[in-house]
Amino acid sequence: MNNNIDLNEMGLCQMLRALEKGACTTEALIEACFDRIEARESDVGAWQIKRTRDEYLAYYQANKAFFDTSPLKGLPLGVKDIIDTQEMPTEMGSPIHVGRQPVEDATCVALIRAAGGIVLGKTVTTEFAYFKPGKTKNPADLERTPGGSSSGSAAAIADNMVPMALGSQTAASVIRPAAYCGAVGYVGSRGEFSLRGGQPLAQSLDSLGLFARKVEDIQLLRAILIRQPVSIQAIQPVAPKFVMVCHGENVGDTSIAMKDATETAIELLKSQGVQVIELNAGHRMKDMVNHHMNIMAWEVCRNLAIESFRVEQLSDPLAALMKQGLTMERSTYIDSLNAAQTCQDWLWSYAPEAEVMLAPAAPDVAPLGYGATGAPHMSRPWQAMGLPVINVPGMKDENAMPLGLQLIGKYREDDALLGYASWFKELLN
Repeated sequence: MNNNIDLNEMGLCQMLRALEKGACTTEALIEACFDRIEARESDVGAWQIKRTRDEYLAYYQANKAFFDTSPLKGLPLGVKDIIDTQEMPTEMGSPIHVGRQPVEDATCVALIRAAGGIVLGKTVTTEFAYFKPGKTKNPADLERTPGGSSSGSAAAIADNMVPMALGSQTAASVIRPAAYCGAVGYVGSRGEFSLRGGQPLAQSLDSLGLFARKVEDIQLLRAILIRQPVSIQAIQPVAPKFVMVCHGENVGDTSIAMKDATETAIELLKSQGVQVIELNAGHRMKDMVNHHMNIMAWEVCRNLAIESFRVEQLSDPLAALMKQGLTMERSTYIDSLNAAQTCQDWLWSYAPEAEVMLAPAAPDVAPLGYGATGAPHMSRPWQAMGLPVINVPGMKDENAMPLGLQLIGKYREDDALLGYASWFKELLN
């Protein structure tokens, strides 16, 4: 056992290795997670609905023979409340769907269940995974937003309530809350994971997201979700030779603290012999922010057609987005889809030797207050292009608030991205 941290603070693979060595029991890990939830949930508000401790332990004990031989051993999972779960309601942060009970699990939930994970509960989401905040607060500073839309999943991981959680991203819904709360958040290449059973928002942009405390945990969950052999052994860090850097000003407004964090990371990379290539994007990335917004507006009002007929029960931001999509020319939408593909081709031809790209994960630390979830522009270009992205925590501002940096990989080179991210996280820490 690691005597320096509590059981609930361990990463998922750490927990599984401890179980393999007989250093602790699954019951002890479950109890530690519930102890943390009971101590902090009234302040953080990460959960929309959850099992009680007694319910969880009874379910575990009733199926112990299965869990003992499973990869995940009955450890707890948080599921964003836009992802269907057969045993719990999926309400999507909206009064329209209060009490909605799915008839089956989403594919991602079913695969993790089959691997021995237990859904502890549904985590808070913004309304339909858009901008209206839920009740969750940032565990790093309870006066600040946790970001959105995967607010509860990011907070539950960062506050050591559970070792794994599912989220989703259409704009910045995984990377931004991971950056604000100080968690590892990963979005796979577009189409990498099944989205069956997840509330669609904008089908050309939607992605499943994974939250954990360590990159190796993301690798394990990814293997389960793409039905590949799983391993709890430490991920092999891979040092890149060439890293392209997209400074925040290429995309939009960025704070001095975030600029300083990016520069510090660049110096750390150079100290390890990594060749850093500065991306001069001109207007391209800012244009991609707008193209992403066009795609999202067009598709949201068509995916949420049923809800659009109950506009009085929608938030003003979501109603405005739908109106924008309904008044948009289809040619504008098609032009934005084409622009995303063109930009992806241009991006990696800019420096063919670059293996991965570094960029700010958010404009700044999490803003004070709960009325909004923070600006999403730092994720919009990569999401429009469908690239795999991971937030790597480690940097902090002068008040010890997390400053997230994201690594962006090439399309369908997710495994390579995770290898670089594991190395980069060690470098930052």
